[in-house]
Amino acid sequence: MWPEVVRTLLLASLLAGALLMGAHLCHARTPDSALRYLALGDSYTIGESVAEADRWPLQLTAALRKSGIDVADPEILATTGWTTDELSAAMDAHHFTPPYDLVSLAIGVNNQYRGRDVDNYARELVALLLRAIGLAGGHAERVFMLSIPDWGVTRFGQESGRDTAAIAAQLDAFNARAAKICARRGVAFIDILPVSRQRGAEAQMMAEDGLHPSARLYAEWSALAFPVVRDLLRAGDD
Repeated sequence: MWPEVVRTLLLASLLAGALLMGAHLCHARTPDSALRYLALGDSYTIGESVAEADRWPLQLTAALRKSGIDVADPEILATTGWTTDELSAAMDAHHFTPPYDLVSLAIGVNNQYRGRDVDNYARELVALLLRAIGLAGGHAERVFMLSIPDWGVTRFGQESGRDTAAIAAQLDAFNARAAKICARRGVAFIDILPVSRQRGAEAQMMAEDGLHPSARLYAEWSALAFPVVRDLLRAGDD
């Protein structure tokens, strides 16, 4: 009888310990498990004409680490020239390992550059945002989007022969639709257009190609994104 009681008590103790450990693993992140970040986009996300460490997602990750938030180097799916549908096709072919703790999206400049209309952009953007939310485990609050910068102010834009006022108006329309779509889906929208428009023509803010941002302008983007993303990640840990 006594051995049986001891055995029962021992099993109960082990079960309680297992349940406690399981609860801890579900609700707490171990110190060495960094948050996983997926960045989706085009030339701006891949950092055309700058060093890898100078890409804005890498600069953002470094800033988050300095603030005490452990984030792994981002997994980047982006290529220069991609439009919304081309990014979607690349996502179809890519092997993702969700859920990600953070997902960013920056897309649309090539839609405008190629003369596609804002309604087409909006339709395809909705689909991309839904996919991004799915990759974030269904957590829209862990997804954020950057607006499209005004490439018309750059040296390339000024020398392109295109109507830079029309470019600006079109990009304003694209960004206004994107902001509304993000708001409806509960996705943070970070507007980097003003700083890009104000400083995008400065030589030190441009890469050597005269079109894409330099590391210094990407740092401005990262600085705008940082407090928003920091708060998103901290809120998720509450």
